[in-house]
Amino acid sequence: MKLGVFMVLFGDRKLEDALDYVASKGLKAVEIGTGGNPGKAHCNPAELLENEAKLKEFKHAVESRGLMISALSCHGNPLHPQKHLAQADHEDFVNSVKLAEKLGVEVVNTFSGCPGDHENAKYPNWPVAPWPNDYQEILAWQWENKVIPYWTEQAKFAADHHVKIGLELHGGFSVHTPATLLRLREAAGEAIGANLDPSHMWWQGIDPVQAIHILGRAGAIHHFHAKDTVIDPINVNRYGLTDMQSYTNMLDRAWQFRSVGYGHDVKTWADIISALRLVGYDYAVSIEHEDGLMSIEEGFSKAVSNLQQVLIEESLGDMWWV
Repeated sequence: MKLGVFMVLFGDRKLEDALDYVASKGLKAVEIGTGGNPGKAHCNPAELLENEAKLKEFKHAVESRGLMISALSCHGNPLHPQKHLAQADHEDFVNSVKLAEKLGVEVVNTFSGCPGDHENAKYPNWPVAPWPNDYQEILAWQWENKVIPYWTEQAKFAADHHVKIGLELHGGFSVHTPATLLRLREAAGEAIGANLDPSHMWWQGIDPVQAIHILGRAGAIHHFHAKDTVIDPINVNRYGLTDMQSYTNMLDRAWQFRSVGYGHDVKTWADIISALRLVGYDYAVSIEHEDGLMSIEEGFSKAVSNLQQVLIEESLGDMWWV
């Protein structure tokens, strides 16, 4: 496996400076934002697709530092009921797939999106309960009329361009659990897979190791994020796991994102890495930082140190076994 980082962390730095910093930490992979919520600070696909010289310069900047691009990421909502918002995210996705093919990047990461509750809705609607029955009707309408048709078309488009789609399992979107990912994969094809982030499993009450086994046995893990979550044992009883408080209200929230090793211990992360290897995943482990208690540099460095320790111990374990 290659240890990497989601470069949105360093969006305030020039690409070359950010790559130098990442390489200095001993990392081997970068995940680069190409639109949607991650933005385009380091890479504007439309510009690179139109300019071969800039494309070569961009590729050289990464490869000359001994790095590889694990994924292009354009997390957005291409199913948003407001057409202009959906179209913008859709165009970012299409351009990201086209650019990934030119760069030889295997994966484009994004969200599945979430539709509204009818054709003329204004806002997304994320049903999370089977009753009252209205929610079941909304969910069926969304999947049959929006989710499956859209992603069936996009999966074919990605496959035609030799690219896999890594959908991040994230609350608020139609695909947010192993079951919903596998449902869409069965309907739309094997280009669909997970960009699996343990942090989003923990706050939904899902064991990431089990999620890895469920998805890995189906060959459905295309990319992997490394981010932690801590659940407050007192606040969770007040607000529940679907806590709607702002992420900035850290003292009172039921759960919050942390850097690797600060929500769960290194043994837990070792179990996660072992599970990935057991199901045959041998690609990037991409660090994502959303820890409100640490600066970017501190959180990133701690995550790198903890994951390097895990990967080294895993390698030594293999040597001993041999």
